[in-house]
Amino acid sequence: MGANDAAYGALIPYLERYYHLSYTVISLVFLTPFVGYSSAALLNNAMHMKFGQRGIAFIGPLSHLIAYTVIALHPPYPVLIIIFALAGFGNGIEDGAWNAWIGNMANANEILGFLHGFYGLGAVIAPLAATTMVVNDRLPWYTFYYLMIGGAALELLLSTHAFWRSTGAAFLAAHPRTSASSGPRMKEAIASAPAARTTWLCSLFLLLYVGVEVTLGGWIVTFMMSVRHGAPFSAGMVETGFWLGITLGRVVLGFVTPRVGEKLAIAVYLPIAMGLQLLFWLVPQFYVGAVAVSLQGFFLGPLFPAAVVAATKLLPKHLHVSAVGFASAFGGGGAAVFPFAVGAIAQAKGVQVLQPIVLAMLAAAWACWMALPKIGRKRD
Repeated sequence: MGANDAAYGALIPYLERYYHLSYTVISLVFLTPFVGYSSAALLNNAMHMKFGQRGIAFIGPLSHLIAYTVIALHPPYPVLIIIFALAGFGNGIEDGAWNAWIGNMANANEILGFLHGFYGLGAVIAPLAATTMVVNDRLPWYTFYYLMIGGAALELLLSTHAFWRSTGAAFLAAHPRTSASSGPRMKEAIASAPAARTTWLCSLFLLLYVGVEVTLGGWIVTFMMSVRHGAPFSAGMVETGFWLGITLGRVVLGFVTPRVGEKLAIAVYLPIAMGLQLLFWLVPQFYVGAVAVSLQGFFLGPLFPAAVVAATKLLPKHLHVSAVGFASAFGGGGAAVFPFAVGAIAQAKGVQVLQPIVLAMLAAAWACWMALPKIGRKRD
């Protein structure tokens, strides 16, 4: 999943040249996965109830495998952007399912830190591998997806084996309804007070957070080459540094956050990230920007796991899959909408618009977080 999201940024300059496209048109590679994420947000709970985690463990990796196989064939651009929606669907259902599952465990912050740390590890490896293959080895951009095909095949085998006994019946037995509501659980999570407030605030927070993460990761290479005049390989390494910061932040701060408290910790991490974003924006030096964006990644890292833990503490257990699945998949839409918006605006104003847009998104995410209710212990 991390390699899937981080590959876009490293490959965008080469997709532009290969297909001879503008910023706006090339940005569609970010937008079309939103269709997949939206579908995942709506279907996640129903898939759990019918197929259980076994269904997620099979359908998610299969979606990846099909998508990467088609991309590796470097089809015409309209086909390429459509197939990215399938990859988005695979990411969306897995994102919601595994976050909800681990978010309900003991020591969820620490374990989610490792889960998201491995997402970050994939995001570190992808731009490094893609940049090395395209710049140093002078291979076509699509050869990177040969590696992704192998990874998706392995994912399909391992995850299906691991969750083979986790059927729909097993899921229903482990998550009985604990409220008086008799309607669909998804409707209760997103349309019935007081659960809806928490679900929507977490969803908007994750939409903005993931938007920041993938907008920076997606456009940083182009920005560092076009605005800071870096060499292609050096610019690719800046993206690697950003994702490495996220990975380390998720693992290291994953142990700090529960001791400070999720509400306070994120209320502190976000202003630090905003300060680093200002430094990145206002000091026009390549190496200052590279260091600032890496440190920014470090403080952004624990935000997603903390939001999942907050949702599981604020909501009853029978709504965890519905609410966390919806919030995770809805938030994943930020990986599509905001990078596309930056590309569309950059076509008219230049890629330097990246900086003020990211700063505004961080401020909006902080406001959403502060609007959440007081976070206590997990609810049964």
